[in-house]
Amino acid sequence: MNQNSSVRKLVRCGVVAAIYVVLCMALQPLSYGAVQVRVAEALCLLPVFGAEYIAGVVLGCFLANLLGSTIVDVIFGTLATLLACLVTYKLRNVRFKGLAIAASLPPVLFNAVIIGIGDQFHVPCARQAILAGKHVLLEKPMGVSLEECEELKNLAEEKGLVLQIGHMKRFDEGLQFAKKFKEEKMGQVTTYKGWYCDSIGRYTLTDNVMPVLYSSENMKKPAGNPKAVLDHYYLLGHGSHLFDTALYFMGPITRVAARYVHTEKLHSWLIDCDFASGAIGTLDLTIAIAQKWHEGCEIYGTDGTVFAKTYNPWEFRSSEVECFDKATETSVSPAAFDGQFYRRELEGFADTILKGVPQEGASAEDGMMVMRALIATYQSVQQGGVWVNLADVKGAL
Repeated sequence: MNQNSSVRKLVRCGVVAAIYVVLCMALQPLSYGAVQVRVAEALCLLPVFGAEYIAGVVLGCFLANLLGSTIVDVIFGTLATLLACLVTYKLRNVRFKGLAIAASLPPVLFNAVIIGIGDQFHVPCARQAILAGKHVLLEKPMGVSLEECEELKNLAEEKGLVLQIGHMKRFDEGLQFAKKFKEEKMGQVTTYKGWYCDSIGRYTLTDNVMPVLYSSENMKKPAGNPKAVLDHYYLLGHGSHLFDTALYFMGPITRVAARYVHTEKLHSWLIDCDFASGAIGTLDLTIAIAQKWHEGCEIYGTDGTVFAKTYNPWEFRSSEVECFDKATETSVSPAAFDGQFYRRELEGFADTILKGVPQEGASAEDGMMVMRALIATYQSVQQGGVWVNLADVKGAL
């Protein structure tokens, strides 16, 4: 009897997944693109009738995104649907006059607030969501121009909505431990060194751990080719990580001076920076080195030191961190078992909205400072490596 029941549940799971995919494929113009209206998301209500439907809906969403959308949708879109289904299941017994009204809300909430799409579409899509009264988790970088980012920040503040920028490394357990140690044990911090060096073997690794991607003729793309100007493209896509990690640990950056060299497929920036705290820093952004992925930071203080090694995010491994405490002459390294920082990022975003927990993720102000730093880096290179004050920066990348 139990075996028959398990088979029936498995069949229901498969049928629901198939229906989800078919609905998306049949309604492609609505199901994919910058603004999506997915009829298939109505299936998120099925967990009211049983937990097995969670697997069916999430599997269907994953396959539909795999067949017709971008990797960002494969990750964040599927996670959004998973969260919606889980909360729907949790609320299935909350009834009003016999109706599971509370359980019908999560699919609307979760699928309205997560935006992951091409950089040029970040601000236009987020603006629409905010005008519709939705909190927004916006994939980094915040945008492509400082002016549009400031407009978006002001709009979110005017509407009283949470706008969080998707810098997931702030939810790396190893880096979180290091930040706490830095604030409590290190005394006066004087120096920050950070590096983000992509690897020539990156795609060999990601091909082994990521699902096969399929493109769609209905996919909306920015005008022109953003990858045609690689120094802009790499600064936005990779430099945003480098600067946000520095900002996360050290606080506001006041000015930068940068040098850039490019030969064949190797692009490298060396960036000096000053922090509002009085500390100094140096940053290395290189795409891509003839070695394994190389990312991390070192932080020096009067009473302690932090060493951190960060991995390719697709490995889902927390950073390896060593924190030396001068007072006890001991080094401490956290286990940091939970390397699913994307999920942790979503949980933090939800806690801020639903529980009023202070925002741990990158704020709109953080997103704007990263944009200022990126534009200032580019301008410094164009002017021969001069110091550029972030407060004076305008324009776009």
